[in-house]
Amino acid sequence: MAGREQAGAARPQASQLVGIPGVGKAVADKLAKLGLRSNEDLALHLPLRFEDETFITPVAAAPHGVSVQCEVTVLSSEVAFRPRRQLVAKARDQAGDLLVLRFLNFYPSQQKLLQAGAHLRVFGEIRNGFFGAEMVHPRCQRIEESEALPQTLTPVYPTTAGVGQATLRRLIERALKLADLSETLPEALLTQHKLAPFAESVHLLHQPPPADFGESIDRVQQKAWQRVRFDELLAQQISLRRSYVRRREHTSVRLPATGQLTNALLSSLPFQLTGAQQRVVAEISSDLAQAHPMQRLLQGDVGSGKTVVAALAMLQAVENGFQAALMAPTEILAEQHYLKLKDWLPPLGVQVAWLTGSLKKKEKEAMLSAVADGSAQVVVGTHALIEESVSFDKLGLAVVDEQHRFGVRQRLALRQKMQDAGTAVHQLMMSATPIPRTLAMSFYADLDVSVIDELPPGRTPIRTRLVAAAKRDQVVGRVHDACKAGRQAYWVCPLIEESETLADLQTAIDTHATLSAELPDIRVGLVHGRMKPDEKSATMEAFGRNEIQLLVSTTVIEVGVDVPNATLMVIEHAERFGLSQLHQLRGRVGRGAAESECILLYAGPLSEMARARLKVIYENTDGFEIARQDLQLRGPGEFIGARQSGLPMLKYADLEDPVLIEAARSAAEMLLKEYPAHAERHLQRWLAGAEELLKA
Repeated sequence: MAGREQAGAARPQASQLVGIPGVGKAVADKLAKLGLRSNEDLALHLPLRFEDETFITPVAAAPHGVSVQCEVTVLSSEVAFRPRRQLVAKARDQAGDLLVLRFLNFYPSQQKLLQAGAHLRVFGEIRNGFFGAEMVHPRCQRIEESEALPQTLTPVYPTTAGVGQATLRRLIERALKLADLSETLPEALLTQHKLAPFAESVHLLHQPPPADFGESIDRVQQKAWQRVRFDELLAQQISLRRSYVRRREHTSVRLPATGQLTNALLSSLPFQLTGAQQRVVAEISSDLAQAHPMQRLLQGDVGSGKTVVAALAMLQAVENGFQAALMAPTEILAEQHYLKLKDWLPPLGVQVAWLTGSLKKKEKEAMLSAVADGSAQVVVGTHALIEESVSFDKLGLAVVDEQHRFGVRQRLALRQKMQDAGTAVHQLMMSATPIPRTLAMSFYADLDVSVIDELPPGRTPIRTRLVAAAKRDQVVGRVHDACKAGRQAYWVCPLIEESETLADLQTAIDTHATLSAELPDIRVGLVHGRMKPDEKSATMEAFGRNEIQLLVSTTVIEVGVDVPNATLMVIEHAERFGLSQLHQLRGRVGRGAAESECILLYAGPLSEMARARLKVIYENTDGFEIARQDLQLRGPGEFIGARQSGLPMLKYADLEDPVLIEAARSAAEMLLKEYPAHAERHLQRWLAGAEELLKA
């Protein structure tokens, strides 16, 4: 899992390690890449695994496929060319058995170490080589003939280029003597959660006892790991909870519901809101009426109806004389929102403006003027909304769709467009990538979360099929039949043009040409990310009007495209896509009452990960279940996305342990209310200044 140094945009602290014997600026900079700038950081840099160097294995008795430690005397060494340059040493153990030590990459220091007569302990896996038993790239240590064996297991730490295990072990051993590992938690909390002492736990995790290694080590360390994981989660929860409380101390304009426009929209819609939509609309409406800024995450599965919820929130702002802005990461998605809002809002007397980078100069100037003077009450666009030239008259609500695709500074820039200094803008973030419950509890604890967990009635479940690439001709026939029956289809490709690294993938451009030739009686369109915006728009509009029956595209149609007549999707090289993308793409069909189908074309042989992903997407249509299994397969990185909150990714805590997360949440509340000094000390230990951008 990613370490603290990768997690956010917090300002790095100066290293306190420079000047320690063996640590100059160059080494300190490399240690800083691991997030190690102090003795406390080193003490909390826990091992990945352990190696048992507490006994010697005779060469003849070494088991196959297992790393062992042998004690040998070097007979000879040479730099050989067989066929490439390599360092080869011949050595014997005490029983007289020969062991060849081979280094394909080596340094002069290793040549010196392997001089004839040197007594060594070598650690590695023994294999059968040309000259008999050999170790390739073993770890070597020169010893005296009667030197004692270690009494503890040897830790192996996460590291980076230029920082060897020996250096880390030496520094960590020193840090364990100097670091402040005193308790940060009150006795009441330790007793309540039956937590092991912190210092004892850290020492045990670095230096576990060797007895029964491989069988009881996990049992011996279980309580120690539980303490460390709890403490790490607790620091995260304290940080997020404190950020949440501080946001609520800010002042914002009250935007109470009047029903003037929202009721008019509800009356004009050709459908009724689902119970889940009504629930989240009420939650958002209540937030907007408060004098502190709303900071709410709205998540819902593909097709659950988030846009109409956002529209009602924006109308509530307009009812109170304020503007609302909706920012989306791609022009296709932004345009889909704009077209829906343009259909719904102008009949209610609400002007909707459209702002993207592709607008012509005169159009853009007219839009900017309407936004600045307030005549445009709702503004929809891409990143263009946060350009310096955009000035709002009275911005009250900022809606950010697919929020994980934006960085923290981009979202902050939109919120800061409000002219009244000292008054915060309400913010609604939306995501069609469902976030697993444990992840929401841990990484989004600073936000209020609303979930649309119900699909609109009349939606027919999408049937998913896995088809080998060898049967592509049958799939083309299936597409032809669907289009001739009056339906429409998507054919999704992962690349735009040939790539040297993925040369076996068919490109969208080539696929468009091939399918146009194979299906001469079907109108085939093409859309991809490198087309000009107006070309993309024209193609999508033609597809929406059924002037194009088959649309070949890249993943630009992943979100926002809504064509109810499109009932078939083919995803080529589906094994190359992530689960979230596959689920989002599949959600472009099944948007009407007609039966829909998604065909996943895959090329073998499949890797274990690709096979697991395809199995998950084949067996599940529930986005939250897919997200939960995706979290198990790949970890939390994609779900956090570009949030870049300054909060570190968790290094040790298990995100599949909701009981521990819940315990950390309640403990954070207790510390902040009853033991604020303890909370501060705990944050300093685990985050040490990495909280800076917990603002978005």
